[in-house]
Amino acid sequence: MVGQRNFWKALGPGLLFAGAAVGVSHLVQATRAGADYGFSLILLVVAACLFKYPAFAFGPYYAAATGSSLVEAYRRQGRWALWLYGLVTFGTMFAIQAAVTATTAGLGVALLGPRFSVFVMSGFLMLLCAGLLRVGGFTWLDGIIKVMVLLLTVCTFWATALALPNLNWGTLTWFPQSFDRPTLLFCAALVGWMPSAIDIAVWHSLWTLAREKQTSHRPHPKEAMLDFNVGYLGTFLLALCFVILGTAVMHGSGKSFAGSAPAFAAQVVDLYAASLGEWSRSVIGLAAFSIMFSTTLTVVDGFPRALASLWKHFVGAPEDPGSESSTRQYWMAMILISGGALLLIGAFPGSLKGLVDLATTLSFLTAPILAWMNHRAVFGPDLSRDQQPSLWLKILSVLGIVFLGTFALFYLTLML
Repeated sequence: MVGQRNFWKALGPGLLFAGAAVGVSHLVQATRAGADYGFSLILLVVAACLFKYPAFAFGPYYAAATGSSLVEAYRRQGRWALWLYGLVTFGTMFAIQAAVTATTAGLGVALLGPRFSVFVMSGFLMLLCAGLLRVGGFTWLDGIIKVMVLLLTVCTFWATALALPNLNWGTLTWFPQSFDRPTLLFCAALVGWMPSAIDIAVWHSLWTLAREKQTSHRPHPKEAMLDFNVGYLGTFLLALCFVILGTAVMHGSGKSFAGSAPAFAAQVVDLYAASLGEWSRSVIGLAAFSIMFSTTLTVVDGFPRALASLWKHFVGAPEDPGSESSTRQYWMAMILISGGALLLIGAFPGSLKGLVDLATTLSFLTAPILAWMNHRAVFGPDLSRDQQPSLWLKILSVLGIVFLGTFALFYLTLML
C-alpha cells in the first residue's frame, strides 16, 4: 500500500505532465476535431490515449525503480540510442516550442488587444518563463503548474456539463463518413499530440528525480505510477471535454476556426462563453491563457533539461539526477531552442494551424521510435523481472508500438 504522506511527497511530476499535455493538443487539436468532425474522431482520441499510455508511464516508473532518468536508460542500451534520441529531439524541439508559444501568445493578444504582435508576445513569454525558472527553479515550476491545472480543469468540466444539452445526438456519428486525404492528415496531427508528444516521458523521468531531490523522498514505483495516473486521467478526460465543446458549439454551424493565433484564441474563449454565459468571458480567457502558459513553461524547462542530461551522458560526466537546470548546458539549450522557435513563428506569421500541424505531425512520426526505446528501458536488463511492470502493461506497450508504427507507415505511404 502507498502511504498517504509519501504520496503527497511524490505528487507533482504527474501534474507537470498534465500541465505540459493540456495545451495545444486539447485547446487546438481536440477542439478542431469536435468542430470539424463532431464525434467522428472521438474513438481515435480514446485509442491514442490508451495505446500511448505505457510509453508515457515508463518515464516515472523507470526513474522511481532505478533512480536514473530515461536518458540514462538510453545510454545503457548503447550509444546509438543516445544519438537516436538526440536526432528525434533536434527534429521536433523547435516546432513544438514554436507551436506552444504561438498559441499562448495568441491568447495573450486576444486578452490584451492587438497592441503587440504574436511574434513580440512570444518572445516576451519565453523570457518570462526563463526568468521564473531562473529565480524559482523546479519549486516554482511545480507550484505554478498545480494551481493552473486545477483552475482550467474546474472551468472545463463546468463548461462541458453546461454544453451537453446543446448536442444534437441524432446527427452525430462515431466514424468519419470518408477517410479522404485531409481527414487522414488531420488524424496524424491529432494522434501526434494526443494527449501529448512522447518526448514528455523523458522530461517526466527527470521531473521525478527533481521532485526526489526537492523532498528528499525516493518514491516507490507504485507511488510514481499513482501520481502519473492522476495526471494522465485528467488529461484524457479534458481531451474528451474539448471534443464535446467543439462539437456542441461549432459542429454543423458552418463556422470554422481561424488560421491566425489571436483569432483562433478568441474563438476558443467563445466556446466557453457560449456555454457559461458572457459573464465568464474574461475569467475563461484568463484560465485558458493560464493553462497554455503552464504548457509553455513546462516546454521551456523540459527540452533544455533533457538536452542537458543528454550532453552529460555523451561526454561521460557523472550523473547528478535532478540538477540539470543548474548547468550551463541547460541555459544554452534554452537560448538555442527559444531562438529557433521565434524564427519559426516569424516564418508562420498568420497560420497557427499550419505551425501546429507541422509540430504535431513530426511528433506523430517519431512516436513509435520513442515508445520502442521506452519499452526496452523497463523490460531490459536494468530491471529484474520482479521490478518490471505487469504483463498487461507489457502487452499494451507492444500493441501501442504496433499501432503507432502502422499508423506512421500508412501516413508516409500516403504522403509519398
